Amino acid sequence: ASAMSAACTRSLPLAAALARRGAGARLLGARPGSAPLDWTNLGFEARPVAAYVRYNWKGGAWDDGALQPDGNVTIHALSNALNYGQAVFEGLKALQCKDGSVALFNPRANLARLTAGCARLQMPAPPAELFLKGLERAVAANAAYVPPYGTGGALYLRPLLFGHGAQLGLGAAPEYCLMIAPNPVGAYYSGGLHGVDAIVVEDYDRAAPRGVGAVKAAGNYAPDVLPSRRAKAAGYSVCLYLDARTNTHVEEFSTSNFIGVTKDGTVVTPASPSILPSCTREVVLQAARDLGLKAEHRPVRWDEVRDLAEAAACGTAVVLTPMRSITRGSEVVRFHGFETVQRLFAHISALQAGDAPDPHGYRHVVAL
Repeated sequence: ASAMSAACTRSLPLAAALARRGAGARLLGARPGSAPLDWTNLGFEARPVAAYVRYNWKGGAWDDGALQPDGNVTIHALSNALNYGQAVFEGLKALQCKDGSVALFNPRANLARLTAGCARLQMPAPPAELFLKGLERAVAANAAYVPPYGTGGALYLRPLLFGHGAQLGLGAAPEYCLMIAPNPVGAYYSGGLHGVDAIVVEDYDRAAPRGVGAVKAAGNYAPDVLPSRRAKAAGYSVCLYLDARTNTHVEEFSTSNFIGVTKDGTVVTPASPSILPSCTREVVLQAARDLGLKAEHRPVRWDEVRDLAEAAACGTAVVLTPMRSITRGSEVVRFHGFETVQRLFAHISALQAGDAPDPHGYRHVVAL
């Protein structure tokens, strides 16, 4: 039996963290892009950084949080997160902008979704001030790992909240931990957007009606490993799921929402209580309106997909991934371009990098 309570509550002195990471690591005051990394070939993979941020909840209150030099945690084998899947997570980015500042992109949307997920799984949601401060601490402590402006990269941040402590029966956990894991990632499309092929999953469902499909729960993702592996073995890049009740309506891709563009230029995205409300999806819909396009969030029948001019997946990692084709059984729906998706991608990328005005207040500048 360990003690995540000890691991999550004791404060790690900054000097000890520096010693653990080595003399070359600077947790505070570092210049963005100063870490010894090849910024043009980062990819999307886990890398060592200077520090993680950790908060612990116990006895009805969150502590003041602490920095630790890595993402390792020790928890009891009977913790809710391990036995009952009581865990939610988020994903967002911090980018260096054109003016040299570093800004989180749309963090309040992630807070709102995390709060909703905590309510559904009966976990204490972090207060807004604590959540935003935690993100700021993670960025400031890892400023050297923020990719320089112009590289297309970002510091990806993954807040993870989970129940821990010895708990044999199903119920509230004795304690909860919020970890914020930073990781530098590169531009997903270094040579510009290109289309991919998707396949509709017929043998499995992503989420049940009245289930937890709308929650970014950790356990929602493991069931997709098998279908995704089979899809990739068959030559497809991503899986698309339909509604579990009737298999007649589009829901979402494995890890991202569905975006369609009709022949009259309307941007549409499916509405369903089983779909995870993507933070990027809302930005895409607003971007469409800002560009003078009509945007609709409504149920989308599979039959409509055949008549779409364009289709794409949207999510934090890639913003938008255009579809070249979507296969369902013997039917192959092909798309012959992604002009509108490209416009949306360019518009949002400019917002993220500070190359365009931010009328909707997405950027949250971090003091370094």
